[in-house]
Amino acid sequence: MSEITDFTAIVFSKFDKTITDKIFLFIQNDKELMSKYLRLIEIKSLDTVNQQIGKAIKKRFNLENIIEREYEPISTLIKSHQQFE
Repeated sequence: MSEITDFTAIVFSKFDKTITDKIFLFIQNDKELMSKYLRLIEIKSLDTVNQQIGKAIKKRFNLENIIEREYEPISTLIKSHQQFE
C-alpha cells in the first residue's frame, strides 16, 4: 500500500502545482464560462479577476503557496500563476 500512497502523493503534488493553469484552461475551453469571464473582466480589471480566481482556488482546495511561479502557463488567459502544494 505504501507504493500507492507514495505514487498518489507524487501525482497530487504535480497536480497542485498546475491546478490554476488547468482551471483557467477549463474556463477558456467552456463557451459559457468564457463568456461570463469576459464580462467579468469588462466590469473589473483582468488582474483583479485573475487574482481573485487564484485566491478562490487556493481556498477551495486548501492549498499553500510555494516559492515557485509558473511563467509559461498553457492557458492564454494568464501570463503566470502561483504554484501550490
